[in-house]
Amino acid sequence: MSDGSTNAPPADRALRALCWLSAAYDFALALGMLLAPLAVARAFGAPAPQPVVNAQLNGVFTLTLGVGYVWAARDQAVRRGYVWLAGVLAKSMGAVLFVADHLLRGSPPAFLLFALSDGTLAVVSLVLLLRARGGARTSR
Repeated sequence: MSDGSTNAPPADRALRALCWLSAAYDFALALGMLLAPLAVARAFGAPAPQPVVNAQLNGVFTLTLGVGYVWAARDQAVRRGYVWLAGVLAKSMGAVLFVADHLLRGSPPAFLLFALSDGTLAVVSLVLLLRARGGARTSR
């Protein structure tokens, strides 16, 4: 198992750090949606979710992503597939949906912050995964 030591290649250390950052981001968002969905909606200028359980289910989904990032960070050399799914696929699709919803349905401008943060995490995940892959090829 990869231990996160300084012996790991720089791309692997960066990917591990990204997993921990993504986990923290997802946990913070998940806790808000699970414990205070009405306050979170108000803070972002959105109407109250109807039914409230819809926001809480999004919190469950986001919490699950965060747990997955912790799992991946503990041995990211083996669990990169998770980062492809959660970090590249889910985060990029989320960013696209936030922008589309804002443009097509007039969702609050604050939702664009999610597009920016999710999109940034998706791009950084992609770059780090490609760097780590290239390093793995050259080290064989």
